[in-house]
Amino acid sequence: MTRFRISEAAELLGVSADTVRRWADSGKLTATRDANGHRMVEGVDLAAFLSANGRTGDGNATSSARNRFVGLVTGIKKDTVMAQVEIQAGPHRVVSLLSREALDELKLEIGSVAVAVVKSTTVIVETADHS
Repeated sequence: MTRFRISEAAELLGVSADTVRRWADSGKLTATRDANGHRMVEGVDLAAFLSANGRTGDGNATSSARNRFVGLVTGIKKDTVMAQVEIQAGPHRVVSLLSREALDELKLEIGSVAVAVVKSTTVIVETADHS
């Protein structure tokens, strides 16, 4: 099973490591300690947290989104031919349709780290209203 250090979980959530520690201390996010005393978050627990809480950033981003989104697989639907994979990358939810064969080859499962690569002919750039 995939496990993440607090700093890795923070990067995936788009928040500081201190925020993740506070969430763990308050019981909002489940974390345990490994044999060396480091706090760890199970991938399935992180996926459940992301699914339940969605956007975790502060919402004040003023930069354009990039075309590569590193995130955590939070959902998978599959049949014999096709699959749908949901990735939560910080405040961004990305859904992809791919072949079942590709899903199996990538060995994706809920709690896995994945990168959503987006190629589009139209990219909209927004900034927060700071008036």
